Parts: sequence; C-alpha cells; structure tokens
Amino acid sequence: MTLQPTEITAVILAGGRGRRMGCKDKGLVELNGAPLIEHVLSAVSPQAGQLVINANRNLEEYQRYGFPVVSDTMADYQGPLAGFASTMAAAKTDYIVTIPCDSPLPPADLVQRLVDALQNEDAELAVAHDGKRLQPVFALIKVKLLPSLLQFLQRGDRKIDLWYAQHKMAKADFSDIPETFLNINTPGDQEKLQQHESLK
Repeated sequence: MTLQPTEITAVILAGGRGRRMGCKDKGLVELNGAPLIEHVLSAVSPQAGQLVINANRNLEEYQRYGFPVVSDTMADYQGPLAGFASTMAAAKTDYIVTIPCDSPLPPADLVQRLVDALQNEDAELAVAHDGKRLQPVFALIKVKLLPSLLQFLQRGDRKIDLWYAQHKMAKADFSDIPETFLNINTPGDQEKLQQHESLK
C-alpha cells in the first residue's frame, strides 16, 4: 500500500540554540527580506498533510503562521532528536518528515523521494543523501519508533546517526540536487545564500 502525503506530518525544526549565529533564533533570521521559517514553510507545506513547527523560544512569533508549535519536552536544547521525540509524541499521523529551519531551499519532491526510498526498502525510516553524505535531519520516520528514541535519549545519547543505526534505514538519493541542502550556520553562510538564484 502506497504511503500518501496526507499520512505524514512535516516537522520544521526551529528549536536549536543557534550558537554559531550568535545564539539567534535561526528560524527568524531574515534571508532576502523573509524569515528562514517562511522559505521552508512555502516549500514544504504543499508536500504533507499536516505541519508542525518545533520551537523552544519566540513561540508567539511561530504561532502566527497558523500551524501547531511544539516545544521540546527535554530542557536545555538537547539537539534535533529531542525535537523528533516531542513532535512524534504530538503527531496524529503514522509518520513524520523532519526539515531544519536553516535550509531555505528544501527539494520540492523531498517527501516523495523519502517515501519512495522507505517503501522500496521496506524500511522504518528514510534519510536524504546528497551524493556525498547523509543529510540526517531530512528524514521520514515511523512514529512507532518513539519508544526506542525515548530510551536512547534517556541513556544520555544524542547522536542522530547512532539512533538511526538501531533501525532499518533507507537512503533517499538526492545526488542530482545537492545544493538544496545548503544551510545557514553562520553570518557568512547567510551572506552567501542571499545571492542564491533560487531565492531571488
């Protein structure tokens, strides 16, 4: 049976500390006149049945976009897996797809390629691969894996690839469009992406 986009909740991960950006809330950092979160929302919202924003500060700013905002249940910015866990617990679908707020050019067929990889390999999760390396925060994950993730986090583990290794993982091939995973970690990255043709 083919997994449909309506059976997936897209999760925009905007809950980080943003250390290399001077601890700014990266989802609200502007790029070409619009906050990063808006670039991501416009690309991702047509691809999934439901959408959730994972944020840990400026919650009212995020709520104005009209989507549920879910904060980490773990304190002190415990990384993307904490965002995975809180949104998996809140999801009303069997799958979530995760997208970081600091990558303003997510592929228009991100969800479909992840679904295809997951189903072709009968996997529990699918992760984007840009031809050179995994892009681990671009992932399609079965919500049923939440107990496993909570156990992993409760042990003090935070490394995303180690948790993935506990499950059957498919790699979704994006080697034809690696530039869609460009992200903003520093002010220098922000300046470079201002010039990107796809954002003009």
